Amino acid sequence: MLTNVKRAFALAILLTGLQGLSAQAQTVQAVAVANTANNATNSYYISNKAPLLKNHFIKLPIGSIQPGGWLRNVLVLQKDGLTGNLGEISIWLSKTDNAWLNKEGKGKHGWEELPYWLKGYANIAYMLKDPKMLSETKFWIDAVLNNQRDNGDFGPFVEKGKDKRDLWTNMPMLWCLQSYFEYSKDARVLPLMTKYFKWQLTIPDDQLLEDYWEKSRGGDNIVSIYWLYNRTGDKFLLDLATKIDKNTANWRQATNLPNWHNVNIAQCFREPATYYLQSHNDADLKASYNNQELIRSIYGQVPGGMFGGDENSRKGYDDPRQAVETCGLVEQMTSDQMMLGITGDTYWAENCEDVAFNTFSAAFTPDYKALRYLTAPNMVISDAKNHNPGIDNSGPFLMMNPFSSRCCQHNHAAGWVYYAENLWMATPDNGIAAQLYAEGSVKAKVGSGVQVTLNETTKYPFEDQVNIEVTTPKSINFPLYLRVPAWCKNPVVKVNKKTITVAAKAGGYIKLTSTWKNGDIINLQFPMDLKVRVWEKNKNSVSVNYGPLTYSLKIDEDYIQKDSKETAIGDSQWQPGADPKKWPSFEIHPKSAWNYGLLLDKTNPANSFTVVKKAWPKNNNPFTNGNAPIELEAKGKLIPEWKIDKYGLVDVLPKSPIANTEKETTLTLVPMGGARLRISAFPVVK
Repeated sequence: MLTNVKRAFALAILLTGLQGLSAQAQTVQAVAVANTANNATNSYYISNKAPLLKNHFIKLPIGSIQPGGWLRNVLVLQKDGLTGNLGEISIWLSKTDNAWLNKEGKGKHGWEELPYWLKGYANIAYMLKDPKMLSETKFWIDAVLNNQRDNGDFGPFVEKGKDKRDLWTNMPMLWCLQSYFEYSKDARVLPLMTKYFKWQLTIPDDQLLEDYWEKSRGGDNIVSIYWLYNRTGDKFLLDLATKIDKNTANWRQATNLPNWHNVNIAQCFREPATYYLQSHNDADLKASYNNQELIRSIYGQVPGGMFGGDENSRKGYDDPRQAVETCGLVEQMTSDQMMLGITGDTYWAENCEDVAFNTFSAAFTPDYKALRYLTAPNMVISDAKNHNPGIDNSGPFLMMNPFSSRCCQHNHAAGWVYYAENLWMATPDNGIAAQLYAEGSVKAKVGSGVQVTLNETTKYPFEDQVNIEVTTPKSINFPLYLRVPAWCKNPVVKVNKKTITVAAKAGGYIKLTSTWKNGDIINLQFPMDLKVRVWEKNKNSVSVNYGPLTYSLKIDEDYIQKDSKETAIGDSQWQPGADPKKWPSFEIHPKSAWNYGLLLDKTNPANSFTVVKKAWPKNNNPFTNGNAPIELEAKGKLIPEWKIDKYGLVDVLPKSPIANTEKETTLTLVPMGGARLRISAFPVVK
């Protein structure tokens, strides 16, 4: 008996030793790379077919990624909030007299609103696997699939001039069909799209994309053409893409844009880069970069990732009080995600995070039951008044209202769920890349075809630690790419607690290649530094960053409930049974002073701030002033002459530096994305 125990004990020691040797034998190759090579084809995920250029990163099918933490909480808030219940409010989602439910495309209600809403609503349904939402999604998708007309056209029959069929409304619905196909593999989708695109090819050039919206947004149509081509290989689709590009507005101008509408710019600047995949013309790719830079050089000298557009950018209106539509925020984030796949340039991931963390989240009430049309970096009142011509919109465009904003009311649904879908991307060399860090998990086939799960634990962007655990049925060799944020100087990478030496560069990737085994843990640390940005073109104002988060003055917010019907924008419509008491609107007024300038250390401005870390919010919603897990302490002075102007807006910035004899005071700064009232571009006082 004793001998058997000794033998068992010896065997256990031997096995432990072998396991230790195995662990020691695991090698990890680590290199810093600026990009992925796109000269290979991923074996498991649909990539661009020749002659299209291969993407540097490939979007994973819907369902591959499951967000956790604060990001999943946002999707649940949307489900329980306006997104999930818009069907009981919006007249455009009514099932009575709706052109989307009629084979001839006739009905009083039916244009962009339904697909705008559905492309976010449906994808949240797929991600959360919510039965009610899945059923509602199927109802609308079946209506589209069952009501295609004999000539191939579908959807609301809207003409903008004789024989000039408005195709814009179908572009977002095509995206809905694409997501649905990835989720369901419903065999009806590809034939419908094929028939529709064959019909598009028959439209004479002088009747194609003639209306303002569709002419600007032809790039969205091309995205769907390429999506189908990569699945069917039908050559006529390439001819159609060329035809659409030819008839789309000219987004290839060196010093001008075809129009200055904020949503069009955020959505359409990428059109040349999309067609670049087919043209192989570097000038097309450069044009999209130029569009991004042009709008920001003139109107984008502000924090938050966007630019001052209101409805349309106007000469002389470039102060941080100029705003951007919630639609524009959604479209910019979406464009960033697409540009990242096309180019592999981490600039686009940086911009996507900037918009998402610092501007998009502030466009809603914290419970996601109401939203506003416009959000600006400097915005100290959010009310139902008409602030035109201070902003380029006449009406209650700053009001948090669930009955209002028509386009944004529906289109906002896609912002966070698209963000979640692009947290991870596949790579041409059968690897996977972490692009936008957030808690959750991804399931993907890698290496020789093994499906692995990567479980990510983090509170990024509020903390600098990211942990990734590998779950795999067997050991598998594959490359893992980890994006290094551009603001991070000295990232630290560990594999199974062992520090990996790699000369990582900010704004690139760390490529780890290993034979990964079940239970391996990769730890990332992105040390966050304070940084003061100077906006010389905007009165020498400054903004303050800690890691990816920009900070705003903490202003006490007074929410004043109003009647949603009485405070709605003029073109809003709602169903007869919509209850404004159940879905109220809100004005937000300041209850504390906002007109402060910052005192800065001239030698090292970052020394002017102290980081104050607080407990993580119990409700998992860090994007509110009261819940902010990180605050900054600063010094400043009141600027009495900086007031609310005659339009009811924060007055334009005074030029810095400002001579000031006011008493020095301590200021609290909070993350910009949680501040519904905000001063994010600060004057500097002496």
